Formats: sequence, structure tokens, C-alpha cells
Amino acid sequence: MELLLNLLLIAGGVVLLYFGGEVLVKNAVVLARSWGINTMVVGLTVVAFGTSSPELAASLAAALFGSPSIAIGNVVGSNILNILLILGLTALIQPIRAQAQFIRREVPFMIGTALLLWAFLYLGQQVGRWEGLFSLILLGLYIGFLYKSSSGENPEVAQEFEQEYGQPAQISWRNYLGLALGLVLLGLGARILTLGAVALARGFGVSELVIGLTVVALGTSLPELATSVVAALRREPDIALGNIVGSNIFNILGILGLTALVQPIDLPWASIQRDMAVMLGASLLLWPFLVTGAQLSRREGAVFLALYAAYTFWLLQG
Repeated sequence: MELLLNLLLIAGGVVLLYFGGEVLVKNAVVLARSWGINTMVVGLTVVAFGTSSPELAASLAAALFGSPSIAIGNVVGSNILNILLILGLTALIQPIRAQAQFIRREVPFMIGTALLLWAFLYLGQQVGRWEGLFSLILLGLYIGFLYKSSSGENPEVAQEFEQEYGQPAQISWRNYLGLALGLVLLGLGARILTLGAVALARGFGVSELVIGLTVVALGTSLPELATSVVAALRREPDIALGNIVGSNIFNILGILGLTALVQPIDLPWASIQRDMAVMLGASLLLWPFLVTGAQLSRREGAVFLALYAAYTFWLLQG
């Protein structure tokens, strides 16, 4: 009975996080467009960061309620899942190739953020308030870089984003109400998910870190999954790739940055080094496809999925 209750809490939290993220992103896009923000910037920041809002809510709730392992595990697990599972599944549906120059420039930055988190945890065994502040400053610089570089993108890619996010924005009080509702749903869903995840870990004798890397990461990554699959079906590869790369950057700089600023996160390096290595390895694995413009075909998508299955099996065995 207790197991069923914990599973219901996790499922309920995931549902609230998913719909909270959807409502938040939908209304944030309308507001951003009404303020005259470039459609490509909207797609790469508002949408990519908005789809990571469940991760932000879950990690913040976990850290505040004394489960730092879930907070970090959620971010690291989501980044691994975004590349190996979501892009693998996306490529199976529709082979993808990066056309946009900005994506090729973003990938080294994504790898750099992974190395930055590696340094925080390896050298200091924590992500403290100073590290959190530094991460948020870097995020601000990254957004400024995107804003400036988006104007020089090739017309075909610009058209892709214009088609997806360029509809005339008709703003009303409902958009602000939707934004507030999305935040409420995210907060409530994060608390329920954290309660269920912690109880499930204790019930099975599994570490909170493993639960964060698997159950919580999968639940909070549903918006990225939905966005990328829809983009693949519509033959919009740069939106799918931009969403994943942008989300991975935001997960480390924005989510852990803000979480650490509110509540410093302590975690022994030995407990997370394997997963950090997998996250960095997955990022490096993606790099050749995006930088060279090579196609991420169905075969490579199947390999990505197999690697994610092997990693999950490895986690549960350990």
C-alpha cells in the first residue's frame, strides 16, 4: 500500500509539473513575442528554459527539503536523458541534422558548463552560493550572446523558428494569469514529486541520488521530450536540437545556480563522479554530429537509446 501511495505521489507530481511547464511556456512565449523579442531568441531561451522549469522546481524543492542528492541527480540525469534518450528517440522518428550556426557554437559552451560543474564538485565537494552566483552571471552572458548572434543566422533556420513562434501575439490578462498558474502548478508538483521520490528511495533501499538520476529526471524531462518529438514530426531539426542544447545549459547554470544561491548543495565527489563522466561523455558524443553537420540518423539514434538503457541498468545494479 505504501509503495502504491509513493508511486501515485510521483505520478501526480509529474503530471502537475508537466502541465505547469506547458502553461508556463505557452504564456511566456506570447508575452515575449508581445515585447518584440526575436523569434529565434524566444525559441532558444524562453522555450528551452521553460521546458526545464520542472527540473528547476524539483531541484529547488529537493534542496530546500534536505535532499541535495535528488537536486543534483535531477540535473545530471536530465542532461544525460536529454541527449541519449530524447535525441535518440527523436532521430528514430526523423533523422536530424543541424543547419544552424548557433547550435554549432553552443555545443562547446554546453560541454564547458558540464566541465564547470565537474570543477565545482571535484574541487569543493559542493555547489555553494558563490558558485551559484557565478553560474547565473554566465547564464546572463550566454543569453546576451544568443541575442546578438541570432540576427546573423541563415534565412532557412530563421524561417523555421518564425513558423513555430512567429504568430502574432495577442496579449491579455489571461497570459499573466496563466504564467502565475504555471508557477503554482510547478511548485505544487515539485513538492509532491520530491515527497514520493524520497519515500520510494527509502522503501527500496536505493540512494536518493539514483532516484534523482532516473525517476525524477525522467518525470521532469517530459516537456523536452514532447517539444523535441513534435519538432521532429514537423521536420524542424534545429528547434529540436536547440531545445536540448539550451535546456542542458540552463539545467546547470540556471537550475543549479539558482538552487545553490537559495540553498547550497553539498555532495561528495565520489558519489557522483560516474554520472558526471557519463554526462560529459554524452555531450562529447553529440559534438561531432552538430559541429560537422553530419546527420544523426536512425542508426545513431538507436545507439543513443541503447547507451541510455545500459547506463540505467548500470545505475540500478550499483
